[in-house]
Amino acid sequence: MRTIITASLLILISFQIIGQNLADQVTIRRTDYGVPHIIGDDLRAVSFGLAYAECEDRGDKVILPLIRTAGIWAKHTDIENAESDLYAKLVLEFTRENYAELSQDTRDILEGFAAGINYYLEKHPDEFPEWYYQEFDGVIVAAASNRGSRPSNGSARAFLRKLDEEKRAAKANADVGSNVWAFAPERTKSGKAILMRNPHLSWDAGYYEAHITVPGKVNFYGDFRIGGMFAIICGFNDHLGWSTTNNHPDLEEVYALAADPEKADHYILDGESHPVLRKNVTVEFKNGDGIGLTNKEWLYTPYGPVIDRANGYVYVFKTADWNNFRRGEQLTAMMLSKSLEEWRDVMKRRNIASSNYTYADAEGNIFYLWNASTPKLNHVFLGDTVAHKVTKSNEIWSEFQDFDKIPQLLNPKGGYLQNSNDPFHLTNLHEPISAEGLPENYPEPLLRTRSQHSLELIDNDKKLTLEDIVEMKHSMRALTAERMKEDLVKALRNENDPELSKVADYLDQWDGQFAADSRGSVVYYEWIRSFADKVGRDNLDAVEWDINNPTTTPHGISNADSAVAAMRETLELLDERYGTYDLAHGDVHRVRRGSVDVPVGGGTGSVGNFRVLWFELDEDDKYKVVGGDGWVFAVEFGKKIKAYSILAYGQSNNPDSPHFDDQAQMFAENKMKKVVYYEKDIKKNLKKSYKPGEE
Repeated sequence: MRTIITASLLILISFQIIGQNLADQVTIRRTDYGVPHIIGDDLRAVSFGLAYAECEDRGDKVILPLIRTAGIWAKHTDIENAESDLYAKLVLEFTRENYAELSQDTRDILEGFAAGINYYLEKHPDEFPEWYYQEFDGVIVAAASNRGSRPSNGSARAFLRKLDEEKRAAKANADVGSNVWAFAPERTKSGKAILMRNPHLSWDAGYYEAHITVPGKVNFYGDFRIGGMFAIICGFNDHLGWSTTNNHPDLEEVYALAADPEKADHYILDGESHPVLRKNVTVEFKNGDGIGLTNKEWLYTPYGPVIDRANGYVYVFKTADWNNFRRGEQLTAMMLSKSLEEWRDVMKRRNIASSNYTYADAEGNIFYLWNASTPKLNHVFLGDTVAHKVTKSNEIWSEFQDFDKIPQLLNPKGGYLQNSNDPFHLTNLHEPISAEGLPENYPEPLLRTRSQHSLELIDNDKKLTLEDIVEMKHSMRALTAERMKEDLVKALRNENDPELSKVADYLDQWDGQFAADSRGSVVYYEWIRSFADKVGRDNLDAVEWDINNPTTTPHGISNADSAVAAMRETLELLDERYGTYDLAHGDVHRVRRGSVDVPVGGGTGSVGNFRVLWFELDEDDKYKVVGGDGWVFAVEFGKKIKAYSILAYGQSNNPDSPHFDDQAQMFAENKMKKVVYYEKDIKKNLKKSYKPGEE
């Protein structure tokens, strides 16, 4: 026992020494709104400081995801989390097996991040539940971004059905995702490239605004996402920047391999018998006052995990995201890139399986990439609900579509790029990307109203300042309302009902805006919800979207009777809630964060808003923002960076912190703060400076 205790003490002392050494090599500087600017001697030190700062601001939101990644969540909660732990342990084991293959820069960042969390826990022994106090390492941090798709042991048919349903739901959701613009020098008054991005996710998604600097190595400002180092979806350095939007590519296939009738758990491929591989994983779970054990045997092949064995077949899930342990390595290299050529070479690694990437740089380049590790199929594409029966290994896809053939645009005519989560075809109206000749597993053209709104704002000859773009980004128009209002007003007047005629006049005078002071949007917003419930969300319009008229369709209302019935219900609802329908948008729609309770403009992307917000009904029947625009930035490149940003829900999730709600009102007023990027500006705006552990 004495030997065990001594060994444990030596490990603890070793962690303390490592932590103190790294703490001595890094400084955290906080400027206005609590933004951390972390400067360190090397990548390990600066990552250590970043993790420490995240723990200060977000606490358990940083630590709990790593506990789950380590596969010890159920041990401290209950058996309901055991299935998650079983898969986490599998991913962790695969990651550990491959960890040494990662570049030294990547491992330095991962290990520094883990050490920063360990050091924070050491310095704050009473801040969290006892079971949060674990020792994390670089492998656990790496596994947190190993985004392999989770298989299930069950029916292959059910698996395929669920996969198809999830894909359809993700593609159909017009709100979750992001907007992005890039402008070439020919479109800006400064003659410099500009990049603007704003994401649309839940306000608990964990965007984390931070700035890391290692002199001579990296100077990067961006979103680091809470709970793991490598979820950087946007940001910039001295030379270039990028942002992501969702693209939902086809990344997987299910293959049916004939089971070997002579050998259990074998399959026939290329005329030979091959064993199904196994990994047995055991996890602990809290069982009353004691601990229980449960285990699972994960079955897999060199082509991917086994999801089913039935009807004489072994069903294998082949996906680009299986055991994808190099995601963080690619993001590290992207942060360190200094030119378009270098950045594009990094993107060719294909370790990040999906997302549109929109890029701009100090040389004046703008670039769009429909980034997708889409399989180069060796068979006919049958969709997402069919398992392909194969007898030879060369019938199973093994390569991605060639990088140079992925849809992309460099410095297009018109001097702009845009994406609002629709496919690549109409990223730029001057240079549309043709669907002709593209693989069958690429998406069909689509341009929903949020994307059309985006194009209406920027597809012109105007020369813009960075401030113009910030203002334009807050456009409050609801494009569907503009296209439905005439038909709706006509249908209401045709009823010869005085009350409906009065509402028709009211809507006719409405400016079609979802601005905080607009009157008419509350009626429309509630009406279209009711109308969608009656006719279905895919059947609202008299004229559906048409590829031949991509920016003027859809329009009209599909069913006048249902529209009128929906309006009667809307008026009754608003009267019950508020006693009137004559309400300003901001009377009902609010930003509520800490001490802030203010009106806000914006609405869902499904009604054609570009300023996307979504809401939930609060106790007083007002709608409070729970998602949509989160961390927004606009940056102008050149010899000197100029940028604005806003993190709507603040740098900290601690209600006692001054940085819990200090950006909420600014956000509601459609304003953004100046980004502090250069050393002289950091010193000018400095609020406090300290070593980790000193505060």
